[in-house]
Amino acid sequence: MPSISLIIPVYNRPLLLLEALKSVLSQTRLPEEIIVVDDGSGDETVGAARDFLEKAEADLNWKLFELDHCGMAGAVRNYGVAASRGEWIAFLDSDDLWEPEKLARQEAYILDHPRIRLIHTREKWLRGEKTVSQKKQKHRREGDIFPDALNKCIIGPSTVMVRRDLWDETGGFREDLEIAEDYELWLRMTALEPVGYLDTPLITKRAGGWDQLSEKYGQIEKFRLEGLAGLVESKWFGDKKIAPARIELAEAEFRRKCLIYALGCEKRGRLEEGAFWRKRGE
Repeated sequence: MPSISLIIPVYNRPLLLLEALKSVLSQTRLPEEIIVVDDGSGDETVGAARDFLEKAEADLNWKLFELDHCGMAGAVRNYGVAASRGEWIAFLDSDDLWEPEKLARQEAYILDHPRIRLIHTREKWLRGEKTVSQKKQKHRREGDIFPDALNKCIIGPSTVMVRRDLWDETGGFREDLEIAEDYELWLRMTALEPVGYLDTPLITKRAGGWDQLSEKYGQIEKFRLEGLAGLVESKWFGDKKIAPARIELAEAEFRRKCLIYALGCEKRGRLEEGAFWRKRGE
């Protein structure tokens, strides 16, 4: 059976983190390793996590790391992965929850599909107590999803299990992207191979009265653009010997995003920024 390491990044969320940890301990199939990485919290987050894990009735293998605050979720997750030992890596954001069958269902899938190295699931979205409709989310979720993944992030970090060899091949999250670091990593992974998917909401993704990076700037398209720019301009796809048609697709999407963002900047009077992105996409 595969061994699974769970990475939970956290910053100033003691109560939410405890709820997330409770959802992990409710799993019908526990991870072999739980790694909580605190990004320099200034409240009781670390103490609450340690107290909860020490008192847990389950026989857990867990580690708790305290870092200086950086505000980069990718860097925090990468630290946890580097300290882990499992064949498979799972992530859980501190304000999300797992359904009890999450790991068991994914384990069964990967045992039935031994060539799959990245698997995700459907999510349930909650804003406060209200379920957010996903009817307009029309994109491919299984198999070759690279063309759809270019447009926006279509894989939730808390849904993912990734095999360590694929993680090593693609290098983990970019540590200089404050937002959309997940979009950029899934592009690298989905460019290489197909992904597995469970069409069941095994994750509850929550938003509410707490700080979230995705809400910090009001929009995240600029960060997606920076992530895609790094891949296109560094010739990453070519270096990985991705099919020419897929490279052209990535370059075309980069040009499209540049133009759209430039037009938005110009409309809002940010002419210098608009000119920069318009030229960058030429």
